[in-house]
Amino acid sequence: MMGKQDVPDESVWGKSRGLDPERPPYPLVRHLLDAAAMALHLWDVYLSENQRVRIAEGMGLGGQLQRARALVGLCAGLHDIGKLSGFQFCSRHGVQHLSAELRADSEKMSADRVGHDVAGMAAAAKVLKALGFEEGEELKVTQRMAEIIGGHHGRFHQAPDSINPDFLGGDAWSRQRVAHAVAVHELLGLPAAPESFKAPTAVLVTGVVILADWLVSQETYLRRRQRELEPSLAEHFRRSQADAPQLLEDAGLAPVPLERKEFAEAYGIIGEPNPLQRSVMDELPTAVGAGKRGGILLVTAAPGDGKSETALEAERVLSQRFGTRGYAFLLPTMATSDQMHGRVTKTLLNQSGQNAGLTLVHSMAWLNSAYADDGLEGEAVVTCDGDEAAAGHRRREADMRPQRWLRGSKRPLLAQFAVGTVDQALMAVLPVRHNALRLLALSGKTFIVDEAHAYDPYMQVLLGRLLNWLGAYGVPVVLLSATLPASVSDRLIKEYLRGAGHSAKALRKRVFPAPYPGWLYVDAESGRCTQMSEAQRQEQARARRMRLGVTVERVVHGSQGGPRNRMAVIERLVQPVAEGDGGTALVVCNTVGDAQETYRRLCRKFDRRSHAEGGSVQLLHARFPGDVREERTRDVTDGLGRKGPRPRRRIVVATQVVEQSLDLDADIVISDLAPLSLLLQRAGRCWRHENHWARYGYPEGGGRPTWADGPRLVVLDPMTSGGKVPMQWGEVYSEFLLGATSQKLAKLKNGTISVPDDVQALVEAVHGDGEQFNWDAPDSPEVNAWVAHKGKETAERSMAGLRAVPPARLAQLADLHSLEGEEDEWELSTRLGADSVRLLCAFVQEDGRVTLDPEGKESLPSAPEGERLSAATVRKVMRRTIPVRSDWLHGPDGDSVSPPESWTVHPMLGDLRVLYQPVQAGTAQAVQVGGRTLHLDENLGLVRG
Repeated sequence: MMGKQDVPDESVWGKSRGLDPERPPYPLVRHLLDAAAMALHLWDVYLSENQRVRIAEGMGLGGQLQRARALVGLCAGLHDIGKLSGFQFCSRHGVQHLSAELRADSEKMSADRVGHDVAGMAAAAKVLKALGFEEGEELKVTQRMAEIIGGHHGRFHQAPDSINPDFLGGDAWSRQRVAHAVAVHELLGLPAAPESFKAPTAVLVTGVVILADWLVSQETYLRRRQRELEPSLAEHFRRSQADAPQLLEDAGLAPVPLERKEFAEAYGIIGEPNPLQRSVMDELPTAVGAGKRGGILLVTAAPGDGKSETALEAERVLSQRFGTRGYAFLLPTMATSDQMHGRVTKTLLNQSGQNAGLTLVHSMAWLNSAYADDGLEGEAVVTCDGDEAAAGHRRREADMRPQRWLRGSKRPLLAQFAVGTVDQALMAVLPVRHNALRLLALSGKTFIVDEAHAYDPYMQVLLGRLLNWLGAYGVPVVLLSATLPASVSDRLIKEYLRGAGHSAKALRKRVFPAPYPGWLYVDAESGRCTQMSEAQRQEQARARRMRLGVTVERVVHGSQGGPRNRMAVIERLVQPVAEGDGGTALVVCNTVGDAQETYRRLCRKFDRRSHAEGGSVQLLHARFPGDVREERTRDVTDGLGRKGPRPRRRIVVATQVVEQSLDLDADIVISDLAPLSLLLQRAGRCWRHENHWARYGYPEGGGRPTWADGPRLVVLDPMTSGGKVPMQWGEVYSEFLLGATSQKLAKLKNGTISVPDDVQALVEAVHGDGEQFNWDAPDSPEVNAWVAHKGKETAERSMAGLRAVPPARLAQLADLHSLEGEEDEWELSTRLGADSVRLLCAFVQEDGRVTLDPEGKESLPSAPEGERLSAATVRKVMRRTIPVRSDWLHGPDGDSVSPPESWTVHPMLGDLRVLYQPVQAGTAQAVQVGGRTLHLDENLGLVRG
């Protein structure tokens, strides 16, 4: 038992900033008990069964979940023990209430500024020894718990060996650290040290500690508890436990069980599941069997085969077997994520999941129209009390990021259901702050990656590293793809299995051949591989078989070429749509500039009405303001979607934004030459819903135009007959892949592709690891292009390997942050290429006013000194921004795009670039920036001259 002098001194404060200044600060011991109570509740309610089992096993406590639970609570209850240090003197208000005994023992206390996380790490060994953690293997346990304490602000540290001991104070301070720890330890039931503590397990526990700390550090909650301190610590702990459920529910993190409905009702689909979906429903449960540590499922099928619904049916099977809850559904782009978010929303509503936490997870998600302005500012979290910011880092005061729990920075992945870009998940394996929180969020769900073929070698390495960690955590994974080379899928599966404990040597002897169409399931523990039955696979192939007619048109870019001029060919191809029987055509261009010029020429020839006026020619690309792009995407998907109504005639000119996850059906697809896998993706927008309409009827009783006698892809090939890649394409695609695709198309038998039968062989022929030409002419352009392509691919893989955190078998947690970097910096590092910035197009009226619109009706907002802009105003501005390459704005005139002075301290607006376009005679003029002109055109979007 503690002596009287060892009772926790409640003058030691844990929280001060943002609380009632007329009252003493919030005592540290009570904050520690709050966090411990919340960690226990997170264990009971928020963590999935899979997470609880993995944590217990990682502590050597398999089958002893209650012991593991108490130890997680203890880690949370000790997280701020380092605040019993010189930290106490960083708040004038806090110092005023500090006891005389501790003040008297602070004379030698070092003035060195050490984060309380590092101080806690340094003090942990002595504190834990007082709790009985000291013998044998427990020494490693003590070190691991010290790492967790040191990492509770999101960044793990090397064991401190140079901290000035005076910073931790003298004997009185040391005794108080023990007294605080003993108080927490006793109220948790005196948990004994675990048998072991593996590093991946400690990462998850750190995530729980961070989350618990954030939940109980909300300003409103702390101010209420500050006013009503219970007489004893035991009563306080009971109150904290009673408060925890409401805090979790208010944060949107309380899990909601779904009412599992039949297939058609669950997804709002007319008809029965297709053979692929039915196979997952009927055969996957047997393949999963009695597995205990997760597994990885690869689903391959042609575009339009319902892979999304297949994945969600697989999630039902996998989550029930492996004890996960909810899912993260991740895609390549913001546009595809936005659309999938809408589909998942409807699916959850169909299954009584309207109260389930569902978030949209990408860097601009809060600007999506699915989010209302109300509550964007939300609840402040009191996590910064004086020493959290690194030296030299400027604090921005007017933080308008959405702080409601499931919209705030770093939090959306924590929701039960999350839809977003894969980048947000990949940051879990980059050395970014709070990567442990991301791993916690992902480890409790089924992990679904759509369009797995869409990632370059750099991102594939990062995805493989993430799968390695998820394999270690026994997380069920689903990979979806229409055009994934076998070499890539094989590598990803093996990365997952290595994380699950399989040796690299054993895996080198195995291959995991993916059926097409079909699915492949590999059990994490045994490595057992099961494929979709051949009978079901053949049935799926028959049900979706389509003979895609492929026409290659030799084209010349620019103003030359006569009848072979690219625009002349496009005009000839779309003429039946524009002037004949009507129908729908999709023209896919490789660059925004080409798309803008194509749209302009087609409008001039066939329909001078603008998009807003209901013209038959539409334009969609990524260089429109956000609100305009969202509206145009909706218009395009409504017009070419499954349900209709179908327009009588429609020509959509677009860029790559339409080749993934957008549910479009065109009567003909015309595409610039692209790598073969992407051409197949684009072709997947041709006659996509034909089988469904043939069975259930065309929208509003319509049908295909008479000229459309079958699905047809027309490829505009500038490389055939010895041509070259157009200069304006730059490095959009590898010259080798373009050349190999051109050659393969020229050799197509009868000018057709049988979908799905021919797809995988074609993908392997161009994108596979096999040699695709002989080396008799080593200096040929073909070989030079191949060497350049492979060199770039190798460099990207190497770069990703250097940047990623180690695999899950790491020795110390500090290895997760062995590279320095800020969060935004690492967010950019999920993809290689030119950095992007967001550009706002503003308009300078003739009277000098600056407005958001060329008509001069909406002034550019500014905040008076000492005030900040409302969330609605910030949203309005940000929704009008456009992502552009940052190097476009370099040069002597680059400073001309700086934001207004009043925006510079704002965390979002301060990073914008503003294009100030003068308005003359009612028309916005182009502006010279970075050696080129830029201007925003209402119909074309941002035009670069």
